[in-house]
Amino acid sequence: MRLLATTLFMLALLPVSARGAVDGPEPRPLWAALLDGRHVALMRHATAPGIGDPSNFRVDDCRTQRNLSEEGRSQALAIGERFRAHGITRAAVYSSQWCRCLDTARLLGLGDVTPFAGLNSFFRDRGREAASTAAVRALIAREVRPGRPLVLVTHQVNITALSGVHPASGEIVVLRVDGDEWQVAGRLAGEGGE
Repeated sequence: MRLLATTLFMLALLPVSARGAVDGPEPRPLWAALLDGRHVALMRHATAPGIGDPSNFRVDDCRTQRNLSEEGRSQALAIGERFRAHGITRAAVYSSQWCRCLDTARLLGLGDVTPFAGLNSFFRDRGREAASTAAVRALIAREVRPGRPLVLVTHQVNITALSGVHPASGEIVVLRVDGDEWQVAGRLAGEGGE
């Protein structure tokens, strides 16, 4: 029984330890890295209660989708403030066409938001993963440049496919881009913290 309790305790700690290993450098250097032309911010949309989308989902009708809660709207505004607090007032912002992503991207207040189908969720159709990931890789190769942060607002499944990270709502995964090679530089929490 003691062995079982110890094992369960150690398993409960595993996600915290695993996250710590991925976090990388302190947050301030991660914010600064977004300006160097070798890093990109992959952001999961802010809090939108539920999982997936209703069966009557239509990309052109927000009433058929999961949408940001008031908490999610506040979260997106606060994340935009964190960008500005770290000297990032403008960015190239691309978003999934899903309303919760577009709303998150607009509420960041970093400039015009460009809808990009490659960032759309493939939660219901895993067969689209390779094509979506390839489209995002091409977008990053085309758009990442020094002095202009690149922010991509998308879904958990997309970020996990691109980075191996399972982000929380509003979390930003900072990727270091070196040609065709990508590496997770660190993670910026979606709420509180840096």
